Amino acid sequence: MAAPFIKPRVPRGMRDILPEQMIRRQHVIDVVRDVFEEFGFEPLQTPALELSEVLTGKYGPDAEKLIYQAGHVGGKEDISLRYDLSVPLCRVIAMYPQLPKPFKRYQIDPVWRAERPQKGRYRQFFQCDADTVGTESMLADAENVNLIYQVLTRLGFKQFEININDRKLITGIGQFAGVPDEQLGGLYRSIDKLDKIGLSGVRGELMENQIPEPVIEKLLALLQIEGDTMTVLDALSEQLGDSEVAREGIAELEELSSYLTTLGVPGEFYRVNVSMVRGLEYYTGPIYETVVEKPKIGSITGGGRYDELIGSFSKQGYPATGTSFGIERIIDVMEEFDMFPSTVGKTVTQVLVTVFDAELAQESLKVAMLLRDSGIRTEVYCRPTRISTQMKYADSKGIPYAVILGSDEVEAGTVAVRDLASREQQVVPREKLVEHIQELART
Repeated sequence: MAAPFIKPRVPRGMRDILPEQMIRRQHVIDVVRDVFEEFGFEPLQTPALELSEVLTGKYGPDAEKLIYQAGHVGGKEDISLRYDLSVPLCRVIAMYPQLPKPFKRYQIDPVWRAERPQKGRYRQFFQCDADTVGTESMLADAENVNLIYQVLTRLGFKQFEININDRKLITGIGQFAGVPDEQLGGLYRSIDKLDKIGLSGVRGELMENQIPEPVIEKLLALLQIEGDTMTVLDALSEQLGDSEVAREGIAELEELSSYLTTLGVPGEFYRVNVSMVRGLEYYTGPIYETVVEKPKIGSITGGGRYDELIGSFSKQGYPATGTSFGIERIIDVMEEFDMFPSTVGKTVTQVLVTVFDAELAQESLKVAMLLRDSGIRTEVYCRPTRISTQMKYADSKGIPYAVILGSDEVEAGTVAVRDLASREQQVVPREKLVEHIQELART
């Protein structure tokens, strides 16, 4: 009896990434990796699976509902798919205390979250993280913001805004407004929704949390302070000067901003946004999040300082800060606005070497090896068939050049090179083939 037919599909929120998409993805990742390494970050890899106890208690109750449980029949360990790359990094620091500090690492790997799928949001997606462990200096946070600016501008982004805030400042605002300490967690979560539900929505949520209306109005007034960085910080300092924790947050943001000026990050690309919270509970100091106005796709980078998280794994705690790039959303924006350079094509192949007939297959292989030995990415058509069929194949893949090698060419020691875009064809001596292809690629 034949096996039942299985409809081919992937789980909801997951997807296949086909070669043309992978080529674009790889371009983005290569740019990100180059900038990471330019800033002195070194690569790290951690397992896709972590012990569940490593992940739980780190992200907050709402986020932890999204952790994917994993395991196998008879398995004796409670394990889960990693939710992000920051918590695994903290485990690594605790397990390998001999690592030199400051420890600067980057990691580019998939993570999993059981979120509701939507544009730019998937259940399996890549994060590109860069983190510095072992320093409390705002220099590290300024480097994070500069890193964001450098990556996005090199990818071709012209309009984006890096929103910067400080968890200490948010706590100070809450305390100044009269929010009890035990309700500050709910305050963070409500404020974090401001862009989605507006002031009236935040007001409603705070009222549901039993926060008195005068406190809410005082709080919302502070959250709406706007202007350039120093204008906002001066206004907050004037109103929150009696709050020690708020003063600490303001001082950190002033120092960070001064470093950004020295680093040459243009002021139009970042601002202090008092209403930006970021939902994860482990942040302790400066936080940052990048948004683009079009399309409305949410944040494309996020990060901040988490000085206490490593202490949950080790008696020896370390200050830490980092940022993460949302590769999926970045790619979605770049595709929507046709931002990929022309050099990023549909295929990695530069030349197709045709096979005229079975007797000439060996000659086609020799030509392919000649091209490959010179660093030219070359594909050999795998079976002899009509040249027109082979040309259609090259066209369908977007291969720019084809080498045609018939009996006449073999006898004369030449090859025919066809430019698939212009349809022009030229016969060149075999020993001049590499030079000719390289010249075509430059024009």
